[in-house]
Amino acid sequence: MQMIYPSKILHFLGGQEVDLGNEVSFKKYNPATGELLAEVIRGDSEVAKLAVVSAEKALLLWSEYSVIARANILKKTAELIGEKKDEIAEIIALECGKSKKSSIGEVEAAVKCGLFLVEQTKEFDPEKLVSGVPARELELVRQSIGVGALITPFNNPMAGIAWKTFPALLCGNSVVVKSHELTPFIAVIFAKILKEAGLPDGVFNVVQGLGPEVGSELVENLKVKFVSFTGSATVGSKILKATADRLVKVSIEAGGKNPFIVCEDADLTRAVSSAVSGSFVDAGQRCAATSRIIIFDKVYDEFKKKFLEKVSALNVGVADSDDFGAIITEKKLLEIVSLVKEGVSRGAVLLFGGHRIEKASNGYFMEPTVLENVSEDDELSSREIFGPVVILYKVKNLDEAIELANNSEFRLSSAIHTSSTKLAEEFIKKHHTGVVRVNGATHGSEPHVSFGGVGLSGNGWREPGLKSLDFYCDWRQISYDN
Repeated sequence: MQMIYPSKILHFLGGQEVDLGNEVSFKKYNPATGELLAEVIRGDSEVAKLAVVSAEKALLLWSEYSVIARANILKKTAELIGEKKDEIAEIIALECGKSKKSSIGEVEAAVKCGLFLVEQTKEFDPEKLVSGVPARELELVRQSIGVGALITPFNNPMAGIAWKTFPALLCGNSVVVKSHELTPFIAVIFAKILKEAGLPDGVFNVVQGLGPEVGSELVENLKVKFVSFTGSATVGSKILKATADRLVKVSIEAGGKNPFIVCEDADLTRAVSSAVSGSFVDAGQRCAATSRIIIFDKVYDEFKKKFLEKVSALNVGVADSDDFGAIITEKKLLEIVSLVKEGVSRGAVLLFGGHRIEKASNGYFMEPTVLENVSEDDELSSREIFGPVVILYKVKNLDEAIELANNSEFRLSSAIHTSSTKLAEEFIKKHHTGVVRVNGATHGSEPHVSFGGVGLSGNGWREPGLKSLDFYCDWRQISYDN
């Protein structure tokens, strides 16, 4: 399979790319240059219905594959992704406006996720239980759920699809992927690699289009038995409401407003390095990116000085030597710049950045941006900006730090830097969030470790790792009376 970026991006239904011939399209631009990449088929509810039918037809065949047979196909898929990582990374870089180096890292993460999960086939062995009834044998067995809808994010498109697809298919389900409109070709590439690995046609389908037109149909379709969504809390809430009457299984992984605590006994060099990495990874377009740095007053000035020195040295662009790339669209870039400007008008102090970077490439680049003197109730403090913007706050002690950290409905990830085990444990106990890191960055994950948040950051289900299998399958109780 030669990966040439097409001039027109299509759906992938029943094992092949599909153009129904009567669909309008929308444009996909390269964030790094502003140039038109492709026309993308703009699907509608009818296309979504066709995709669900395709998945339903393939479901019985795929669910009857042994878990070993399914694992072998998925292992081959992961291996093929690894073999094609350079080509895939080039596509990711084009669609996301980031470096090839960063994109390769994402592909490698997808491979690791797949290879880990396919080795977990023992998780499908029946779980033997002891019964209180004489001569009765009990067991719990995993079983597939049915047709699922996977709604994926734009920021890490290959990894985002891998997180959902590998466990969903390993559990014997068939799926329809709603390809993110800002990274439309990656899902098609994933579909082609699955087919090359031997996946039966129709098990994995891709529909292009906008959420209200395609995603809504997938969520509301009576044949869809589970939905896995990564995106905004607003859309996640709508999905939960739309599926509530049918009691459909729904996994929501939403945004973050992640706090980063710097105690007075912290290793400031390490803390600064982690804070910079967390704040500006993927131009801040990560749900687990650091957005609020809360610093004890005794080390505030020193941390700020060191932090700004490191921020001022960051390079913005898509070369492998650059630190982060473009904002995904010009509209989003202008929105972030406007939010910063409005915050300054309300009294926020701009310490660095805040503006668009004008490049000869005409891409959508923004300066790394640092603010202070922002009220904890200000929009900048409460809203997920999803850009290279971070706020510094000064506090007297850990109690104040925890209070400020908890002043958000987003509860995805957090970090605390301290040499005190006592302080770390107190923070972990009192700050309710899905992920807590001690002396590290707020972002980053491992294939075997569950990730996800609570509150507006998620509804409790976890991906990837073993815990993801609990979402993508049902448990059946079986008893044998002898």
